[in-house]
Amino acid sequence: MSLLYDNSFEGLLTAVFEIYEYKFTDVKIVSKHSVQNVLFGENSMVITNTEKADRVMLRLEKQLGASAIKQLLYVFASENEDRETIISQIIFYAIANPSDNILNDYSNPFVLQLSKWVKSVGREKHRMEAFVRFELLKDAIYFATIRPDYDVLPLIIKHFKERYQDQKWLIYDEKRQYGIFYDLNEVTVVTLPDKKMVSKNKEVIWHEEEINYQNLWKEYFDHTNIKERKNTKLHLQHVPKRYWRYLTEKR
Repeated sequence: MSLLYDNSFEGLLTAVFEIYEYKFTDVKIVSKHSVQNVLFGENSMVITNTEKADRVMLRLEKQLGASAIKQLLYVFASENEDRETIISQIIFYAIANPSDNILNDYSNPFVLQLSKWVKSVGREKHRMEAFVRFELLKDAIYFATIRPDYDVLPLIIKHFKERYQDQKWLIYDEKRQYGIFYDLNEVTVVTLPDKKMVSKNKEVIWHEEEINYQNLWKEYFDHTNIKERKNTKLHLQHVPKRYWRYLTEKR
């Protein structure tokens, strides 16, 4: 039997709750976007219930601490095809061992896999926070596009909301086609009606100040760059080439 959920973290936790609530056995949690992979089995759609999801999170936080929820969110953001299995099995393992911090048990294959994904997703989150470059648009919104390996957009909200509290900004994930928009009060998830806008010539929508700033920055970078001391190998270690697309001086 497969429990289908809406591809949200809350939906996944709701499915975990219902496995206990209805005493399901031999069941697998599957995103509804992967339903083609389970066409020949019995499927049941789980309706996301925030109350049920919160009860699971509160149980885990009480037993394992807030860091456990953070780690599960990182695994969810990995978009790995086994993420539902990893997350659900860790929750089951934790509930079965209420007096232990099971996240320290690396002999468990699911805990070991979780630690690997937490490192990979955490590294990508950090790089997005470091390499995102905003561009001022004519409507006074600071706009940035990203294309991360993992779905880290929800994980970087806190960083940018705290760092850029006094300006409106929008970070758009080109790969997953959604963004987060801060309007000086709150952050909301948005989609663009014209998805092609992110690939158009941005000079059409750039603010005049942005064009001047980018020209000045490129000129500064050229003048301060000492060719004789160029160390490409070291440079690539600190700034991998796939992140150059975000940097004004690399365009």
